Amino acid sequence: MDAATEELLSAFDGHDVGSIRKALREGADACIPIRGKRPIEWLLEQYTRSDRLAECLQLLFDQGAELPDPVLRPVLMNDASSLEAAIRAQPAILHHRTSLVSTFAPLEGVTLLHVAAEYGNLDAARVLVEAGADVNARADVDADGFNGHTPLFHTVNSAHNRSEPIMKLLLAAGASAEVRLAGLVWGRGFEWETTFYDVTPISFAQFGLMPQVHRREADIYSNIGNLLAAAGRNAPALGNVPNRYLLAK
Repeated sequence: MDAATEELLSAFDGHDVGSIRKALREGADACIPIRGKRPIEWLLEQYTRSDRLAECLQLLFDQGAELPDPVLRPVLMNDASSLEAAIRAQPAILHHRTSLVSTFAPLEGVTLLHVAAEYGNLDAARVLVEAGADVNARADVDADGFNGHTPLFHTVNSAHNRSEPIMKLLLAAGASAEVRLAGLVWGRGFEWETTFYDVTPISFAQFGLMPQVHRREADIYSNIGNLLAAAGRNAPALGNVPNRYLLAK
């Protein structure tokens, strides 16, 4: 692999816009597969979730790259006006199903709202909800009977709590905090892959406390409080957050 291509892959981690631009300028190809995957797929599979994703994608689009599913473009770009126009032109995309490799909660047989929730794209999520997208739509179930989750699951333990505003948007729009799944496979195919059994949005939020997830304890319990309130359940004050035992380590 040449140096420019190596720099391109490295720059995708962290959504380093300047380094992506430099790698493309120095000869990295935005369209030719790298180790069996196109650059745009490498970008979308990164651990990072940020507002810089749209600019990173645009750099690849400018060089001729295309998404595996073009319907996803305004959602991944968090482009509210383009998404509104697409829905006006073709209202059926509210029911469109798609699949992407996901670093975290699975995106297999999901709606556009699942995708917006996973990437923390609030503007796109708001457009979809206001246009009537089903906030309780289920993802596909795998051969083991796992997954089948709603968009809410993508928001309850997101990186840097990026999707918290979408969690609140979905709950306000009637998303159920009491959906129950037989299991959910988080990070399928990555070294942090973890299968979680008997899953609800609340228990999946708690999954964020596990070390491989790298989430803030205070964020997780705040999200759980919101989910409990939406379910009409009591959320007692917690006197040991952050956990004193863990802080002493």
